Amino acid sequence: MRIDLLTLFPEMFGAVFGQSILKRAWDQGLVEIVLTNIRDYATDKHRSVDDKPYGGGAGMVLMCGPLFAAVEDLQQQGEPADEVILLCPQGQRFTQQIAGELAGKKRIILIAGHYEGFDERIREHLVSREISLGDFVLTGGEVPAMAVVDAVVRLLPGVLGAAESIEEESFRNDLLEYPHYTRPADFRGWKVPEVLVSGHHEAIRKWRLQESRERTRRKRPDLYKENKLEEKP
Repeated sequence: MRIDLLTLFPEMFGAVFGQSILKRAWDQGLVEIVLTNIRDYATDKHRSVDDKPYGGGAGMVLMCGPLFAAVEDLQQQGEPADEVILLCPQGQRFTQQIAGELAGKKRIILIAGHYEGFDERIREHLVSREISLGDFVLTGGEVPAMAVVDAVVRLLPGVLGAAESIEEESFRNDLLEYPHYTRPADFRGWKVPEVLVSGHHEAIRKWRLQESRERTRRKRPDLYKENKLEEKP
C-alpha cells in the first residue's frame, strides 16, 4: 500500500513513522509513506500557500492552487490514488470500520491542513472524502493524519504478528475489547477470574464475549444502542 501525505510540516512525522510497528511495516515493504510539502507547489517567491478570506474574517485560508497542483502531480506518479482525503473537523468521524475500508485500498492521499481552513473549492472539486477524529478542533491536520496512518497500516496483512489480535480488538465487531490479565494471578488480593485459568476454551470465549458486551453497554452506551447490540444473541 502507498500513502501520500500532503502537509506544511513534514518534519513532524519522522519520530512517529520511524518507530515501532509503522517502521517495521515500512522495512518489510508492506507500506510506502510519501511525505510532500505543500509549499513545494507554491508559485511565488514567498512560497505562499494561504491568503486572507473573501468577505473578511479571522485567520488565513489555504489556497486552491498549491493543493490542486500537488494532488494532480502525485496522481501522475504511479497508479492513481483510490481516495483523496481531507482531514478536517467537518469530516466524517473516523472509526475502526473506516480504517479497515482504507486498509483495503492500494493507495490513498491524505491532506493535512493548517491555519483557518481550506478554500471551499478544494472540498467541492479535489477530495473524495473528509475525515475527522471527533468533535474538537486541533491546530492542524498533522496529528489526525498520524492517527489515520497508524490505524490503517496496522490492519494491513502481515503487519501484526497474530491475525486474531486484530479480530478481537475494540470496535472490530461493534464491541469494546474484553478485559485482559497477566501474571501474577493474585495481586494484592485482586484475583484473575477463575474462568481464564480454567483451560476451558469455550467457556473463556463466552466469558470474553459477555464481558465485551457489558463493557460496551457500560462505557459506550451510544455505541451499544447505535448497533442494537441488545438485540443480538
